[in-house]
Amino acid sequence: MKDDTKLTRLGRPHDDRGQVNPSVARGSTMLAPSASALYDFPPGRKHYGRVGLETHDALRGALTELQGGAGCALTSSGLMANTLSILAATEAGGEVLAADCIYGPVRNFLTTQMSRYGVRTRFFAPQMGAEIGDLITDETQAILLESPGSLTMEMQDVPAIAKVARDKGVITIIDDTWSAGLTMKPLQLGVDYAVQALTKYVGGHSDLLMGAVVARDDALFQRLQTTERAFGFHTGPDDAYLALRGLRSMGVRMQRSAESSLTIAEWLAARAEVGAIRHPARSDHPDHALFKRDFSGACGLFAFEVPGWDIATSEHFLDALEVFGMGFSWGGYESLAIHCDPQLKRTKTAHKHDGALIRLSIGLEAPEDLIADLERGFMAVADRS
Repeated sequence: MKDDTKLTRLGRPHDDRGQVNPSVARGSTMLAPSASALYDFPPGRKHYGRVGLETHDALRGALTELQGGAGCALTSSGLMANTLSILAATEAGGEVLAADCIYGPVRNFLTTQMSRYGVRTRFFAPQMGAEIGDLITDETQAILLESPGSLTMEMQDVPAIAKVARDKGVITIIDDTWSAGLTMKPLQLGVDYAVQALTKYVGGHSDLLMGAVVARDDALFQRLQTTERAFGFHTGPDDAYLALRGLRSMGVRMQRSAESSLTIAEWLAARAEVGAIRHPARSDHPDHALFKRDFSGACGLFAFEVPGWDIATSEHFLDALEVFGMGFSWGGYESLAIHCDPQLKRTKTAHKHDGALIRLSIGLEAPEDLIADLERGFMAVADRS
């Protein structure tokens, strides 16, 4: 089956009850069938609600099958999905190699928390491939990727890095929220842990916080699950149900957002005020060849540069928008715009752009209305000059 068909079927009961969607199973205490079974529950029977019930199983199974993995862990946010995979892959005395474009809160976790566990972090240039082998040492335990980076949109050569890492016994982790495990299949490219914020395209309606990690093989999943249960990570069944519901329409929502984003990017590229467009699906993106090779489609998240703008000008532009909202999430039905410069941080490579970097998350509105809104913002800046 194609993925669009799978999305309508994965994680559903398909039993003789005729129920289209799984029930929301809520519970903490699970009663043992006998005293002798209290510490040795029968196979397939849940012993405590924290490990998840039927609704969680349906979502985990759906995401595992969609990614082609061995098993899935659910977390209460995308950030926690990243931290879980890092904790599962490392131990004291080791190090993580991380792409310099990774999500800011994950960077903060690595630099402020993992050091407490005796794990150091080194950052590498965002556009990296097999040459990462030169950075791997005996202490390297994990490589953390984000391709494309969710602010600056640089890409790594994922299969090349995964191969080098596997040859050297290093675990690879990718934050794959941009593709939602749909338009790129990281595990099929050799990555060990595929992480995403289900908050974004899977949820799709800006009313859910959840993350997921899918493991490539059974040994990696066992390692992930052991860590998950040791830390007590848990998600609520109602949230799992919302994620399953969002999964059904994710394909068409992502396709619509991607198509609109390219229409809007083309309009922006023709404006005199705008510099580089940072959209991997455009042929002028420096990593477009990697996109064409590894992705079957895009999403609605991209950025553009505006030479000469300072933060005050960016804020004036954003404040003039009426259709775009301003918020730090993305992947929902509503379009969002932010200025990125206050949160950009690099330690390995200088981030090079002249002026401002504006990021857009394109939702499901008519692209004509979004273009008119951006025109309103540019006019407000021109009137201010």
